[in-house]
Amino acid sequence: MEKLNSDTQAIKAETLRTLHQRDGIFVIPNPWDAGSAKILASLGFEALATTSAGLAFSVAKPDGLCAVSLEETLRNAHDIVMATDLPVSADLENGYGLAPETCAETILLAAKAGLVGGSIEDTTGNPDDPIIPFELAVERVKAAVTAARSLPFHFTLTARAENLIYGRPDLNDTIRRLEAFADAGADVLFAPGLTTREEITAVVKAVAPKPVSIVMGLSGSHFSVNELAELGVKRISLGSSLARAAYGSFLRSAEEIAQSGTFTFANDTVPYSVFNKLFK
Repeated sequence: MEKLNSDTQAIKAETLRTLHQRDGIFVIPNPWDAGSAKILASLGFEALATTSAGLAFSVAKPDGLCAVSLEETLRNAHDIVMATDLPVSADLENGYGLAPETCAETILLAAKAGLVGGSIEDTTGNPDDPIIPFELAVERVKAAVTAARSLPFHFTLTARAENLIYGRPDLNDTIRRLEAFADAGADVLFAPGLTTREEITAVVKAVAPKPVSIVMGLSGSHFSVNELAELGVKRISLGSSLARAAYGSFLRSAEEIAQSGTFTFANDTVPYSVFNKLFK
């Protein structure tokens, strides 16, 4: 992999750090490849975050089961890093191993790939027992924080509590985990699956003054950027929603051809010339 200039990486790291420290809210959308990253950069977004699901779908694998290797993830992330001048944070899933030292090594490898941020989840990769026990989950975040702080720039570490999207609607345990992750030194706290104003407000208050990230674009999502800002949210990600929107359009277009023998989908596509000009 082509190595990112160390000065450039330090500048990107400080940019990402500043976005989390300044007043107001920001959106950090999720490209799944270099092309989608370049499109997002052209629209004025200030930072990007990778999507494990978007990558998994693009290589015909399922998400959430550790089916995509760390090597594949970092190669994809590096392509995204090199596609634009924006800082990039990576979806590092569960750190690609349960041991705290594995999480630490994953952070160091992510930085080597040019990333300036990343998230670690408290998931096992085992559908029958999806959530890592509390004490081990905290030790993993501590190890990731230690690795991040050993770098010559500020690597923005996001710690994720995954209860709510794995069939464990225990808000109290979720908040307990986020508070412990914040105390362990995580820069950003994230609990996918928060759906109400009350839940979001409770999380924001529990980990204050640490910033909270919220995912939008899931089915049933109904908050606007301004509404989330009023609740004290700092960052909005989109998870796999943009990738699913793209693949959904592709699927519906192909279904029209296969089932109806017509091509009306082409009437609503973005012209070839627009993309060709963008990617020059």
